[in-house]
Amino acid sequence: MARTARAEHVGSLLRPAYLLEAMEAYARGDLDAAAFKAVEDRAVREVIAFQEEAGCPVVTDGELRRESFQAELTAAAAGFAGVGMDAWLWGEWHSDDVGDVSVERPADLAVVEPLRRRRNLAAEEFTFLRANTDRLGKVTLPSPTLFANLWSPGRSTAAYPTLDDFMADVVEILCDEVRELNRLGCTYIQLDAPHYPLLIDPTWRAFYEERGWMFERWLSYGIELDNAVIDAGRPATFGFHLCRGNQHSRWLVAGGYDPIARPVLGGVHADRLLLEYDDERSGTFDPLRLVPDDKVVVLGLVTTKTPRMETADGLEARLREASRLIDLERLAVGTQCGFATSLRGNAIGVPDERRKLALLVETARRVFGEP
Repeated sequence: MARTARAEHVGSLLRPAYLLEAMEAYARGDLDAAAFKAVEDRAVREVIAFQEEAGCPVVTDGELRRESFQAELTAAAAGFAGVGMDAWLWGEWHSDDVGDVSVERPADLAVVEPLRRRRNLAAEEFTFLRANTDRLGKVTLPSPTLFANLWSPGRSTAAYPTLDDFMADVVEILCDEVRELNRLGCTYIQLDAPHYPLLIDPTWRAFYEERGWMFERWLSYGIELDNAVIDAGRPATFGFHLCRGNQHSRWLVAGGYDPIARPVLGGVHADRLLLEYDDERSGTFDPLRLVPDDKVVVLGLVTTKTPRMETADGLEARLREASRLIDLERLAVGTQCGFATSLRGNAIGVPDERRKLALLVETARRVFGEP
């Protein structure tokens, strides 16, 4: 079913206020682990029901137990320094609606000791999700090369003499995770890889190249690591999400997928490509010409950054436009990114979130006959 779902959201959902309050109380020591877990479980049950009521064929746990979509690796493995919230937020963020903001990269952000696994990343999340829905459950995981910037030549070499040494351990952890998810019965896993679209921006490309990671080599290296994880996770279906940054309704870069389309869209072994196409920043549909025939494209036409509501007519028109480049039977409709990439979420309300999820389902029924 994962390969044929016609409506899908990227994964994260807004945390309810009572969960955010419980997170703060737990961090202060005012709430014990058992009580906090009960609050988390309640919130996840509610967002599962929320998705089912909207008619979503694919459901997630909303990533509600995570500080950020990518924070589970540093939560599950010891050996890192400087991995507070700013570790996932640094950069120059932009928005015409809520204003621009600059977040400095934490000076001490680095891997400083050999990684020691303390727990699984998402196995518990999936086990709880599976027990609370009969819909297709999706688990999201970070792409391994998202963590490459945590290796520092000045601070990490005692633990890992080279970046390759560090990435080998990261990939091993993620490969073990997808194998365990398979063992538990998970049939749909998504890798989130927003760092590839960053390469379309000259500033971000310079950031990587200053570290010796030249454009072509960095792309091929990253795809090799992603494919190692995907191949380890078979027979599960794999999604691959590519966006241009999504934090607190802001974005990092603008531009079409064209510079990275051939190596990424054509080279990654994923079955479903979840692509961001909600506004003019996303460029044209032309890169879809390069998608291999065995892949489905989930067009992220519904924005999660603002309450602005799309229409079923408008979404259908965009799907028909894309179908001039890629067969309609290989298309699906989705959100451009998550509603809450990190715990504070985007500047959007739960009623807006509900309407947008329901709109995905309505559009899929109209265009494809089923969600």
